[in-house]
Amino acid sequence: MGGVDKGLQPLRGRTMVESVLARLAPQVDDIVINANQNLERYGALGHRVVSDQIAGFAGPLAGLHAGLKAVKHPLAVTVPCDSPFLPADLVARLQAALGANDLAVAKTGDQPHPVFALVKRDCSESLEAFLAQGGRKIDAWYASLKVIEVAFDDEADAFRNINTLEELGRA
Repeated sequence: MGGVDKGLQPLRGRTMVESVLARLAPQVDDIVINANQNLERYGALGHRVVSDQIAGFAGPLAGLHAGLKAVKHPLAVTVPCDSPFLPADLVARLQAALGANDLAVAKTGDQPHPVFALVKRDCSESLEAFLAQGGRKIDAWYASLKVIEVAFDDEADAFRNINTLEELGRA
């Protein structure tokens, strides 16, 4: 999006992150926002804000790492700020499938959506070791865990993300 903060872009009268929070808040007990810029604006949303603890841009895994370090509950769900149409039953369906697995990830058809996941907080040590060894690919870290993919074929459009200003305009 040309270097702008995607989460703070307006969509249908509010920011994308506000849309995500409106969908997610009824599904969880607590929310932690991972942000590395505009911390005051994110903080004004009424939730705790944590920044990446891993030096350099380590991508979504750095955000997950910071979140897992900050959560108080044994499970954490992760969703991106650029997917404001996430399912209203995302957490319930992921949790119902989690069982003895480390992580439950949403998928539609053959396409997993690795940033829509329910993760056991205990995975933070594994993630920290993976990042310390230079790992950055979410799929590579997931391959070291017990993962279950959860079908959301009935809500495939809920996982679309908005990456460009053109896509934002269409949404």
